[in-house]
Amino acid sequence: VAYTSLYRRYRPRRFAEMRGQEHVVAALRNAVAEERVLHAYLLSGPRGTGKTTAARILAKALNCTQLEAGEPCCRCDSCEAVDAGTSFDLHELDAASNNKVDDMRDLLAKVALGTPGRTKVYLLDEVHMLTPGAENALLKTLEEPPDHVVFVLATTEPHKVAETIRSRSQHLELNLLPSEQLEALTRDVVADADLEVDDAGISYVVRAGRGSARDTLSALDRVVAGGIPDDDSTTDALLTALAGSDAGAALGALAAGITRGREPRVTGEALLAALREAFLVSMGVPVTQLPEADRARAEAFAGEVTPAVITRALEALGTALVAMRRSPDPRVDLEVALVRLTSAAAPSGATGGPMPSSAAGDGVGAAIASLTSRVERLEAALEPGGGLPVAPSAPVISSASSAPPVPPPSRPAGRGPA
Repeated sequence: VAYTSLYRRYRPRRFAEMRGQEHVVAALRNAVAEERVLHAYLLSGPRGTGKTTAARILAKALNCTQLEAGEPCCRCDSCEAVDAGTSFDLHELDAASNNKVDDMRDLLAKVALGTPGRTKVYLLDEVHMLTPGAENALLKTLEEPPDHVVFVLATTEPHKVAETIRSRSQHLELNLLPSEQLEALTRDVVADADLEVDDAGISYVVRAGRGSARDTLSALDRVVAGGIPDDDSTTDALLTALAGSDAGAALGALAAGITRGREPRVTGEALLAALREAFLVSMGVPVTQLPEADRARAEAFAGEVTPAVITRALEALGTALVAMRRSPDPRVDLEVALVRLTSAAAPSGATGGPMPSSAAGDGVGAAIASLTSRVERLEAALEPGGGLPVAPSAPVISSASSAPPVPPPSRPAGRGPA
């Protein structure tokens, strides 16, 4: 039997089992209990926050034969069919891969058909990916939907959804969960599944989840399978190097992380998150949602550098992460950013002159020289033809043009001008 991942095994089946989305749960559950369900809902929020789960629970509640105060019973045939993915009352469509107008017309042609249950629910995931033609086709149905049909539109980018669609839907926003709720979820799953995970493992899982319940349980699966990855050591080493304005140590920490199999972009994103946490601490913003280890690290770094330094570091690293998306060698972009970050973190009296000989003896000079060489090779590869542009050759001067001018022939003696 194939292993079922933890996030699928512990997916909420009732509204009461959803964590941290009280406003969404209350709106949907009360609408079902009071029979005031609208014809269209727009659920938005970051990935892994429960958009699809809420839509499936709503589909169960609308067709449950033993409804209990707006909650599905999860025991009747209709509820079990939705849980098993075999229900004829719930139709799911991935709008990212079925985004053309013909796909939408084919779907909408079946809207008016009957359904075994009371309500037919259409779940359109990533609805912001629809083409303008598909949006117009959907809009026509949203304006005059059949009485037995409910549309649930899910998206991670609601600002990209057409305003005409948003105005015809009730918009419910799902939020990332605080670390306390993620820790409680993790401990409940560990206890129920009889897993052996210590406090250090749970702390790592909560940090890796970054507010997403699904990502948290996926991280728990990884910890159970292979232990705690040594990811934080790279971020800690980079922060130490930045605080000490040590470019060589920063480049060395990055190289060590890559040797352990950590991608440069993942390293950059983790460092950006750590810098943001330190920035919030330096500004006096409460960061109680952070795990204790992350909070202590942010407070330590914020105590060593000024908020202005952290701001410049955030800007430089953010620019580098954008450039890394289209770079043929993302590592070079991150290395250049780290050198700039260490310069930004240097004391106010530091200058941009040559590095001291002691630093060069520690390998900093060699690291900078190697980085400069790699940047030059990258620039050469980006030029048309695969090399650096060739200087235009000097103009060619013909031999005739270089010879001295020939004087006109002299007139014969004794003859005057004509």
